[in-house]
Amino acid sequence: MKSGMKYFQLYLRLALGIDFIVLAVDRFGVWGKNGDPNVSWGDWKHFSEYAHQVMYFLPYSVAEIFAIIATICELSFGILLVVGLFTKWAAIGSGMLTFFFAASMIAAFGITSPINYSVFVVSAASFLLATIDQYKWSVDEWRLKKMI
Repeated sequence: MKSGMKYFQLYLRLALGIDFIVLAVDRFGVWGKNGDPNVSWGDWKHFSEYAHQVMYFLPYSVAEIFAIIATICELSFGILLVVGLFTKWAAIGSGMLTFFFAASMIAAFGITSPINYSVFVVSAASFLLATIDQYKWSVDEWRLKKMI
């Protein structure tokens, strides 16, 4: 691994992972209540309303299930990326999740919505992270050394 790459992959892992964690726990009021500064949702109700707008083409109960699954995935991918466990799979999963989110945003609000929120950038960054062969300072690296 080139010397700069070990820092860049760590930065990318942490940036993506922390973002996913911060967004996911916001839905449970961890950062404050809805309407507080720097709070996107503040509770499940406000997040769920937005999720149903994004997935307007699905029945209400199906959209709610997908909102729950997306939240579980975001929190799981975030934790896995931060600690560097199953990093390649977490990166692929987060790339797919954000790609489908971007596609749903286009259907619901038009092309500028996912562009304004850099959803394509997050998706592409996740897929790029998945192409890296080694994840320095990760549980994956520790497990690989342990097996050798």
